[in-house]
Amino acid sequence: MTIKYSVMNYKGGTGKTTVSVNLAHALALEGKKVLLVDTDSQGSVAHALGLKPRYTLYDLLMGGHPLAACTVQARPNLDVVCSNERIFAAEMALSQHKGRELILSKRLNNVDQYDYVLIDCPPSMNLLNQNSLLFARNILLPVSMQYMSLVGIKQLLNNIKIVNRLFRSDIGVRRVIPTFFSETYDKSKDIIGSLERVFPGRVSTPIRAVDALSEAPGAHQTIFEFDPSSISVQDFKKLMEEVLLDGE
Repeated sequence: MTIKYSVMNYKGGTGKTTVSVNLAHALALEGKKVLLVDTDSQGSVAHALGLKPRYTLYDLLMGGHPLAACTVQARPNLDVVCSNERIFAAEMALSQHKGRELILSKRLNNVDQYDYVLIDCPPSMNLLNQNSLLFARNILLPVSMQYMSLVGIKQLLNNIKIVNRLFRSDIGVRRVIPTFFSETYDKSKDIIGSLERVFPGRVSTPIRAVDALSEAPGAHQTIFEFDPSSISVQDFKKLMEEVLLDGE
């Protein structure tokens, strides 16, 4: 069974791509077959992993090429569908289609060869995010340790309710992932306390703020490659174990 997650928060700067890339690699290192799909026009996943794809999500969505042609093997057990600025044109074209909210589900209808599919989503309420919600139905919600990040959560929860009502679906937040966590920053503990009240039993191991996490993409590496001794490696291994347990 393929387990699917959208990594999503409508607030920018919460570490969505960092979580997506490093969690995907953690699962791959564990021997799981993973597909990581970037739906953000900034194309950060390709940059972070040092990829130069011939075909991207644009080509997949527009129906010009099948999934196999649009994937790049980024690491052993880790395939990626990259994105770039062309995704804007695809979204505009698809907005005129009937059933436009299910285009991604149709294009990714044959992912049985993967154990996990992760969708790295942009910080906005757009058509592709609606597609991602309906495809994955499970959300990993990165939340930075800033009060404004809670605003993005409220917007996302409201949108989930609307999509669930309109499409009779059961989309939900499966894990909340505190990011940029600092044990010396009192507000971090306050925000985690607030998250645990709203999402009891679903708040994951915090991802601690270390320089290596922000430096790794510049070297086109994950944290496991850039600094294997980093405390962030421990954090992502714990997160990976939690995700594995959720899938059992």
